Amino acid sequence: MKGRKRHLLVDTQGLILGVRVTPASVQDRDGAKALLEPLKDRLPRFSHLWADGSYAGALVEWVKETLGWTLEVVKKPDDQKGFVVLKRRWVVERTLAWIGKYRRMSKDYEASTSSGEVLIYIAMTHRMLRRLRPARAP
Repeated sequence: MKGRKRHLLVDTQGLILGVRVTPASVQDRDGAKALLEPLKDRLPRFSHLWADGSYAGALVEWVKETLGWTLEVVKKPDDQKGFVVLKRRWVVERTLAWIGKYRRMSKDYEASTSSGEVLIYIAMTHRMLRRLRPARAP
């Protein structure tokens, strides 16, 4: 397998609700379907999702019809030059940066996609536990 894609569903704080790792050959909308469909019953209060431009197209309708949620695609303006923070899109990017700080996640060392998913959950669990720990006195 040549490369992987990580599809994440995060809350507004960037904490992971769902992960799906797929081969790089899988299109983003197909990876999103594999991620979202099993979560339908686990997240009954969900109603609105944000995604970047690679998830546009037929996925928007599929999410509405299959899951009953609204998928809003956040696209960069056509006249944009340089870097501009886009609404809600930075939340997932920040989460990916948090995960990337773990040495095991910096490269694709895993033989299977399921072990890659588990390692993402472990990395986020570690991060969340460190946030809960009170600060040490100097």
